[in-house]
Amino acid sequence: MRKTKLLPVLLLALCCQIPAFAQDINMEVSANLASSDVTPYDTLPYYKFRVTLRDKKNNEYSVKHPEMFLSRKAIERRKRQKVKIDKTDLPVSGKYLDMILRTGVRIEHTSKWNNTVLVSTTDSSVVSELLALPCVKDVRKVAYYKGKKGSGSSEETRSTEVPTLDSTRVSFSRMVGALTQRQTAAGKINIPDSNDIYCVASTQIKQLNGKSLHQSGYRGEGMTIAVIDGGFTNADILPVLKNTKVLGTKDFVHRRNDFYNTGSHGMMVLSCMGTDVPGTIVGTAPDASYWLLLSEDGESEQLVEEDNWCAAIEFADSVGADVVNTSLGYANFDAPEDCVKYWQLDGYTENISRSASLCAKKGMVLVCSAGNAGDEQWKLITPPADAKDVLTVGAVTFNNINTNFSSIGFTTDGRIKPDVVALGEQVWLCSPTGMFVPVAGTSFASPILCGMVACLWQALPELNAYEIMDVVRRSGNNASHPDNVYGHGIPDFTKAWQAGTRQ
Repeated sequence: MRKTKLLPVLLLALCCQIPAFAQDINMEVSANLASSDVTPYDTLPYYKFRVTLRDKKNNEYSVKHPEMFLSRKAIERRKRQKVKIDKTDLPVSGKYLDMILRTGVRIEHTSKWNNTVLVSTTDSSVVSELLALPCVKDVRKVAYYKGKKGSGSSEETRSTEVPTLDSTRVSFSRMVGALTQRQTAAGKINIPDSNDIYCVASTQIKQLNGKSLHQSGYRGEGMTIAVIDGGFTNADILPVLKNTKVLGTKDFVHRRNDFYNTGSHGMMVLSCMGTDVPGTIVGTAPDASYWLLLSEDGESEQLVEEDNWCAAIEFADSVGADVVNTSLGYANFDAPEDCVKYWQLDGYTENISRSASLCAKKGMVLVCSAGNAGDEQWKLITPPADAKDVLTVGAVTFNNINTNFSSIGFTTDGRIKPDVVALGEQVWLCSPTGMFVPVAGTSFASPILCGMVACLWQALPELNAYEIMDVVRRSGNNASHPDNVYGHGIPDFTKAWQAGTRQ
């Protein structure tokens, strides 16, 4: 994952229960699964392999009974949009999983859309045994860990001591005061409006012309947003997130219980959407409900993170998410041979892009960051930003100018990327210590826009995922001549709402 650009202040002038069917993310196979969790991988070098299966025969599930593997909300979402439940929705065959387990590997999770199984083992020679299984099509190494892993990707130390809302407000007021006093370069500093109920987040929603939706009661109520990201440190205890409706959490990376101490990136992403403290910070979807899903391993950059992400997006689907935000992207890996090439940006070649391209077909809108490689040699979007039928979001300044770091398109098959853009520089949000900081990155442009998409869909429930994305694109200020920098431009959500009402 391309690291978030944190802008120092000095530089700027200065859990509802998880449904039973989804608890093991499609590993509803046998009692043997529990016994596959005993290898002491925390202390031994070990591998992870992606096992691709040939088919879904001998499956104990049927598309005629989707209630066995999808939540009621997921089924209703499909029915509302006339989405057909097909064999890609079926979990991986339990019989095949039992065969794989008998080779001695540990099953981490599965991808039913890709028909793959992620396994771990300390013995790489087991690959020959796996390939010998009649149900196995291919085996690929996706990770190698030399020794004991650390405690995670936490950038901050977990602490139960966080500032009160009052002290947070005081600190922010002082910071804004200092910025105002030192604003010698007019128009180059984004100073939030402290008199606005959105306060810290005032510029974010104004730029998208989204206030009319909120004022009309469309603040995301009844919509479920899944956040697939890299860590949510202190999201459970920060005062500014006290009103955020979190339905549940799921960790696809670690085998431990400290979910809220595994990095801060996801928490900051969440604060762009889910906060609801008028006069302090209000996100773009304050009344939506959220699933927090962790797929990013901050200790290394390996292909396995694509597998983690694929499992997470399927989980989001199974529990009924309407909209998904992911501020992750993968192009450069620790192993040079795994690094993405331009020809692979076709929305299909990479596992993560292939799964992302299926989201709309399942009735979900996926909003993803374009990537922060615009000022690097690569320059291009990073998977899954190349996916088809998603909203890929680039970054602009509060003056509507593209940032130098925002990744550009096109895809190899000529599709426009990014699709749209939103504020991605001098974005004010909550840090894991509970204070407000200005940051930069498409990582934050994406959730700012994602929250508004949820509000728009609440206002236009009769539209399907494709239609929602279409009205968003058409409302952009660059829609008449989209390009590979701005895409369709900055969406106007009031305009999109009006256009959707006329459809």
